[in-house]
Amino acid sequence: MAPEQAGARAGIMTGDDGISRRGWAMIASGALVIMVVVVFARLAYGFILPFMRAALGLSYQQAGTLGTASALGYLVLIMVAGMAAARWGGRAAVLCGVAMTAAGFGGLALASDYRVLMGLMALLGFGTAFSYTPVISLLAGWFPQRRGAVIGIANSGVGLGLLITGALVPYLNTALGENGWRMAWALFAATALMALTAAFFLLRNPASSGAAGKHRVDKARVFRDRHVITVGLLYGIVGITYIVQAVFMYSFALEAGLSALTAGKLAAASGILSIFASPCWGWLSDRYGRPAVLRICVSLTLVATLIPVIWPVLGGFAAHFLVVGCTLSGMFSAILAASTETVAPHEAPLAVSFVTLFYAVGQFAGPAAAGLLIEHAGGFRAAFAATCMVLAAGVVLTLRLGRRQARP
Repeated sequence: MAPEQAGARAGIMTGDDGISRRGWAMIASGALVIMVVVVFARLAYGFILPFMRAALGLSYQQAGTLGTASALGYLVLIMVAGMAAARWGGRAAVLCGVAMTAAGFGGLALASDYRVLMGLMALLGFGTAFSYTPVISLLAGWFPQRRGAVIGIANSGVGLGLLITGALVPYLNTALGENGWRMAWALFAATALMALTAAFFLLRNPASSGAAGKHRVDKARVFRDRHVITVGLLYGIVGITYIVQAVFMYSFALEAGLSALTAGKLAAASGILSIFASPCWGWLSDRYGRPAVLRICVSLTLVATLIPVIWPVLGGFAAHFLVVGCTLSGMFSAILAASTETVAPHEAPLAVSFVTLFYAVGQFAGPAAAGLLIEHAGGFRAAFAATCMVLAAGVVLTLRLGRRQARP
């Protein structure tokens, strides 16, 4: 490592395991970016959906298609974003992505035409593609020995965002009536501008990425890596099940008789748990291995999703939101950390984007398929029973991942 690169790294790290104030500021700005581009741009739609659907007269199938538009935008650009980040650095990609989400939020606060809404939801997907995986690989590059814990801390932004969204959206609907959902999008736009400012001043590319252009990124080797492919397949399953839960579980709770305030409080409690669970799972994955953590998290998420299918009452939904709050962030942290373990540091953005491509495909298929099941094949219980079967396949994949990691 060149002296200037070593100096830059020393400014972030205070020792083999210590993190300086500058390092913590970078992680915090990454968490803010993740909150904006993952929660506000993707997951918050599930909370806004009941009020937005009622105000605009959308069917559940149309609502699911809007979610699919966002997922399609994510899918179309995820590999482009990964290659761009590998070539020019994650910071530039993150700034571009957050700017796109800010524009999308502003448009959604004003638009009513269904075709315009489709375009704006796709723009949110573009923004997430250019922001999430680059910021993850950027942080992993700065802290390679603690990547699980650092990614877990950054992913706490998901829990914080869910807490804010679960409390904010029902409140705005109560206070402002049919315009409450528009104010939610407007507040998301303001927060995205804050994240853009923080990323501009605080995020820096890892020292090793300064020479990324001097190293050839072996795309074929990354794409053929059996460990990376297995991680990607598992991430695809997480994509399907997570987005269906995020988009429709809140509506399922409302249809089952819970009030919007009660369902919002449960979602907020899930977010609170996720804030603390994410770094804990990341630390555990650093210490005990990604396969063991993934096996536990996927199995518990399967149980949590099955509970309201069997028992669609307050207690069932409470159990679901609380368990999911403890496990979903663990899956994200462990999967993203695992995706970078068998590739060179300068190839990490491409590996993260490649496994996220599977996730994006899952998110693309999930909302539309779930919307069809809800409309035509048994309602919410049928949709979530199907996600349980998909999660069962995920449990099997975690066993396969463990066997492959154990090979020399």
